Amino acid sequence: MTTFITCKWRWAIAVAVAVLAIVQPMEAQRRSAPVDKEVRSRIERRAGKVRLIVRVDPAARATFKGAWSRKGHNVRKEHRDISALTVEVPSEDIDALARSSGVQSVSIDAPVTALASPITSGITLRQTLGVDSSDGLTGKGIGVAVIDSGIAPSSDFGRRITAFFDFTNDGAATRPYDDHGHGTHVAGLIGGNGGRSGGTYGGIAPQVSLIGLKVLDAMGTGYTSDVIEALEFATANKDALGIDIINLSLGHPPYESAATDPLVQAVERAVAAGIVVVTSAGNVGLNATTGQPGYAGILSPGNARSAITVGALHTQGTTDHADDRIGPYSSRGPTWYDGYAKPDIVAPGHKLVAPSARGSLHKNHASLAVTDRRGAPSYFALTGTSMSAAVTSGVVALVLEANRNALTEVAPRRARLDKSARRAASAPVLPRLTPNAVKAILQFTALPMRDDTQALYDRMTQGAGALNADGAVAVASAIDASAPTGTHWLRAAVTPFSGDSTPRQWSQNLIWGDNLIWGDSIYQNSAAWGTNVVWGDNVVWGDNVVWGDNVVWGDNVVWGDNVVWGDNVVWGDNLIWGDNLIWGDNLIWGDNLIWGENILFEDASVAAQ
Repeated sequence: MTTFITCKWRWAIAVAVAVLAIVQPMEAQRRSAPVDKEVRSRIERRAGKVRLIVRVDPAARATFKGAWSRKGHNVRKEHRDISALTVEVPSEDIDALARSSGVQSVSIDAPVTALASPITSGITLRQTLGVDSSDGLTGKGIGVAVIDSGIAPSSDFGRRITAFFDFTNDGAATRPYDDHGHGTHVAGLIGGNGGRSGGTYGGIAPQVSLIGLKVLDAMGTGYTSDVIEALEFATANKDALGIDIINLSLGHPPYESAATDPLVQAVERAVAAGIVVVTSAGNVGLNATTGQPGYAGILSPGNARSAITVGALHTQGTTDHADDRIGPYSSRGPTWYDGYAKPDIVAPGHKLVAPSARGSLHKNHASLAVTDRRGAPSYFALTGTSMSAAVTSGVVALVLEANRNALTEVAPRRARLDKSARRAASAPVLPRLTPNAVKAILQFTALPMRDDTQALYDRMTQGAGALNADGAVAVASAIDASAPTGTHWLRAAVTPFSGDSTPRQWSQNLIWGDNLIWGDSIYQNSAAWGTNVVWGDNVVWGDNVVWGDNVVWGDNVVWGDNVVWGDNVVWGDNLIWGDNLIWGDNLIWGDNLIWGENILFEDASVAAQ
């Protein structure tokens, strides 16, 4: 009996030791904050000092800042909105840092780049979008913050660059400039008046106010931490600077889930503050060797759920939507890590002409300059989802203006201001469309697109469809944003068609996270439009189709724990595409693309990426 008991206890102790041997590493692993793939790669390569964005417990941020400074780590920036610090740390110290109590995530301070390619030619944007004569809408009274390489003064902008801050120089307030050229082109598509071209190369909202927030240098590159700093600055000063919209025509590869990605979190904070954030999907949708489209190429911050993420379409230089096609370079969804349905919509982005800054982009590609009416090379032609995002930001400005005009008409019927209130303010403070409502309007009115075979593009390629400015303005003009939540808020009926000779039906659906929602949900002031709701959270209304374990697109896609596209793609921990693409820790497309470097496509020698 004694022997039996001793053996029994020896067995129990052995089991306990084995369990502890398993549990202790698991406990250590649990104590370590999430570290993104790129940081982990730098640790394994012993890459010397690594520039990180470390999210920490807000109560301990000041303590961490002081402690890391005393240890000799270079604390470059403090990001209060997302409670993070940008710090340079030797790679051998990162694991210890990640295990520090109060550290929530460790991310690379990734290089961000402009998303455009120098390709010539241009189109008249307002006409092709159906707003060539849209009741005089010009974007007047709407402010757009352009977070990019800067904005060069031009007669096409007049005095409408109302503020300029340089975050490549610690956020200093300076005179507007652009030593690269990408930001000026983007700003021109949003709000240039086309004065030097007789209106031919005018932007979408030619009287919008522009706020320049420079984060990219003369080569069109910068750090994620600078973009976050600009986002937080715009959020904190949105009322003082009159910021209604933020345009982000830049990005970097996703290294982690959107839940821990600091750039995504800064975007979500800006949207929660009431700012409409428009971002480009990315230009990595094409396998340059095989010519086949690739999925899951959405860049950060395009993977932010509440942002309006925009892919690129090619208008073929016409105003007829029937020949529009998705640009082969346009990044497709779903998002890496999270599987969010992106892009949200697509918009013109191919061969668009806008003002030139005469910066490095112009100097390196002088042959792509476009002359003004006096023969001077005042304009430049670019292609990419950067351009698509800019076009969309311009349309959002018109949508907000149209809705504010409509609210001004209904305000006297809603409430009467007394004389003292009228003296205190030139106009009543009116309710406004939230970012979620604007996104819903753009998706609901989008025009479904077909490929060369006349088959509908899948939703990972086109989102809800092509940007339809005419329809979006019509819906915004009919909405009374002061209507109580849960009630019908249209002041007038709208017809879900756009176009005169051959009207095209709107999509009339929303892509809400992993739900496809049909019906007339946009006709009511839903709780989902609130700024306290993250787009895609579990708010269900109307009819819905769940994308998740049981979605099939035609004969090609099965989406569950794994996704299979025909014979070409397997989605699991890695994405494998034929013999050409391996997506795991790195992305390699044939000999042409290494993720994070330059992309070669079409006739462009180098596309800024």
